Amino acid sequence: MSKQEPDVIFGTEDLLLSLCNSVTRVLNVATNTHIRYSGMVQRISKTCLKPDIGCFVLFDGGFSGLVIINFTAQAAMELYESYLLNMGMSRADLVTSFTSDEVSNVMGELMNQVVGDFTGKVQRELQTQITQNQPKMLLLNKQVIMSVDANLDQPEARRVTFYTSTNRIFYLELAVDNIQFIKMVDFEVPAPPDPTAVMAQVHNNELSAPGPAHNSSADDDTDEFLKSLGM
Repeated sequence: MSKQEPDVIFGTEDLLLSLCNSVTRVLNVATNTHIRYSGMVQRISKTCLKPDIGCFVLFDGGFSGLVIINFTAQAAMELYESYLLNMGMSRADLVTSFTSDEVSNVMGELMNQVVGDFTGKVQRELQTQITQNQPKMLLLNKQVIMSVDANLDQPEARRVTFYTSTNRIFYLELAVDNIQFIKMVDFEVPAPPDPTAVMAQVHNNELSAPGPAHNSSADDDTDEFLKSLGM
């Protein structure tokens, strides 16, 4: 009698680890520095936006959730400078204040790449699909508790500490349903895209893209979204 193979189960902590690896994978390539995260994770009861820059993304589809990254001013400026210098910009052309829109735009772009990398891995490794909204960036001078309506039946929340190459700290928070993926049959996981090629494509798109036009409809959608969160 053959021994039955144990089920392969992919749970909340595995999902969090995959997201953390997306953060380090994207930021390491984007900034050409070494980003790392703590080996310990915190169970938290609520997700929240904290000073100095809070960024969040909602995703939905095969499962729903929320990703938040809270940057201190020092961590945000280090990542902003490293990213643009790595893209070939001169230090003299960089802004010097974290309250500048340019810093928020760069942080939003980096988070968009992080969550895009994560959703790609979910599709390849878990064979399900999730979609994300556009990252929202907020400059904060005090803590904001977020209550998010993301269709979570049994929400679980986690927080992980990240360190820049100069040991400046930022935090990632994840809120998802208490879910498990159980592997029923073997399948081959496709190879991930080359992050260097992705960054080169982003750089080429930024060089060829026209200047941003004001989109009042998008602004209205953002305002309505924030109002729905009680903000």
